[in-house]
This record gives sequence, C-alpha cells and structure tokens, in this order.
Amino acid sequence: MEPIEPEHINENESSTESNHEPKTHGLPKPVLVQDKKNWVRKSIISLAIYAVLFLFIFKTEPVYIAAVLLVLLIHELGHFFAMKAFNYSNVKLFVLPLLGAYVTGQKSVISQKQMSIIILAGPVPGIIIGFALVLTSFYYPSEKLLMLAHIFIGLNFFNLLPFMPLDGGRLLENLFINHNHTLRIIFTIISIVTLTILSLLLSSFFFLIIPASMVFDLIMEIKNQKIREYLDQENINYTTDYDNLSNENYWTIRDCILLSFNKRYAGIQAGVHQYSVLEGGIIQHVVALLKTPIIKDLKFFGKLITIFIFIIFLSLPIAYYIPKLISAILSANINQ
Repeated sequence: MEPIEPEHINENESSTESNHEPKTHGLPKPVLVQDKKNWVRKSIISLAIYAVLFLFIFKTEPVYIAAVLLVLLIHELGHFFAMKAFNYSNVKLFVLPLLGAYVTGQKSVISQKQMSIIILAGPVPGIIIGFALVLTSFYYPSEKLLMLAHIFIGLNFFNLLPFMPLDGGRLLENLFINHNHTLRIIFTIISIVTLTILSLLLSSFFFLIIPASMVFDLIMEIKNQKIREYLDQENINYTTDYDNLSNENYWTIRDCILLSFNKRYAGIQAGVHQYSVLEGGIIQHVVALLKTPIIKDLKFFGKLITIFIFIIFLSLPIAYYIPKLISAILSANINQ
C-alpha cells in the first residue's frame, strides 16, 4: 500500500473545510491506496512456492502436498466467503509458504456475532467434510480418500486449538477479550509459550517462526498501547477505521508514533506535517494503532451457543483419534 497526495482542492472547498479542521494541521491525511487487483496472482504464486518448498523440505509425496493445499484452500475460502456474506470490503486471501494462509477484510464496525461466524466458517466445514470422507471410505475403501479425510480433520482441529493466532484463540478473543489490553497480553503470552512447547515436542522447529513473530508483535502492541493511553488522556478518538479518522487526529497520532519509535523513523521530525517517503509505513502503523469499533451483539446465551459449537467440533476429532491412539499403544506393547 502506498500513500498518494490528495487531489487538488478548490478554494471554495478548502474554505468550507477550514471551518472544521484546525489550521495547525493544514495537510489532509494521505489516502490509503489498496492493491485490489494483484492479490489473486500473488496468492497463486505463493501457493506454488508452498508446494515446492513442502516437496523439497519434507520429501513428501505430491499427492499428500496436493491434499494439504486443498484442505488449506477450502478452510480459508470458508473465512473468505463468510466475510463477503457480511459485506466486508477489500477481502483478500494470502498464502504464507509452509506456515499457512489467512484472509483479510475491512469493515467500519465489527459485529461480535458476525466475527464468530467468520472465524468458525473455516474449521467447522473442514471437520464436517473430513468426517463425511471417513464415512465414505467405509463404503468405498481407499487409502488416499482416508488420508484426505485425516488431513481435513487434523488441520482444522489444530486450527481450533484455543491459542492465538489460531481460529480457536481468535474466537475466544472475540467473545471475551475484545479491546481489553491486559487480557490480550496475558492470552498472547500463554499462546506463545504453548505454541513454543508444541513445536519443540513435535520437533517442528520451523514452526517456531510463529511464536517468535508473536513476540515481536507483542512488543509492538505494548508500545502502541502506551500511545493509546496518551491519546485517551488527550481525548483523541482512535476507536475508528482509517477512512473515518480525521485529518487532525491522523497528524497527532503520527507525531506520537514518531516520538515513540524515533529509531524506526529516524530522520522524520515530529510536529513537521509534511508527507515523507516513508509515509506508507507510517500509515500502516497508524492503522495498526487504531481500534475498530465492536458491536457486542452476542449476549449470554449467544456466547453459550457459540462456545458449545466450538467445544463440539474440538471434541469430535479427539473422540475419533483417542481409540486409534490407544489401539496403537496396545499393539506396540503386545509386539514387545
């Protein structure tokens, strides 16, 4: 995303706007330009890179790689179409080679109920498809079909684990944490520790990238929260999206960021309201600092139903795999 200078404003418009905008912030905030055309091409390229890296690093059969990519794609398309159904704008799907994929979208106000459906729209259909394939394999026995079923169940079960940044963790955050900074920090630390332990226990050292990146995000969030606390003291509204952020508040928040991250934005002076060559990065930092308003439209029973669905689909794979695990352990003991 790159900032562009706003179009020329005629004298009549500028005189009208000056009645509302303080003169100390003469320049309008830069326009946030979204890349709405190239995300499909980038995602396809990333998907191909994902497949190639998976093949060479893990030495896995191409059929297995294709199955993983199919499951991953169906999972993310669940999030994608749910966002579309709730009229999110600029909805995009991105693939991170070897790490997974994610969907982004924008809305000026977020509904707690809609966000819960969006989050569950990824893993729940995947688990249902997985068990449907298991049942199908009873009538049409096939190792490849069963393999695909287990990938559907396994990957979506993993995504439902109650830790950030997985769907299960995002669901709990949406239901109970929201904009509570202290709870978010505690929950993020628990998630970092848990994912690190899981990566080490499973000898999946490559996946240590995820908790490591979360540590950097956590440090950034703590610094951003200090800025928000200052903005609260000054009665400056940051609970909004970028489009609705006033010009004055943009430059004020920008100054706070430059003062708090002076090494990162070295050479850009706070208080000097001019566009910088690094303005694109500053805009993204402003966006990260903003809090999108949330409508808490899930009351007690709504949350109870959502948690019930979450527990059911988290429990089904466990109930399916535990007998198989016990049988495997008993067989190993008998053979010894």
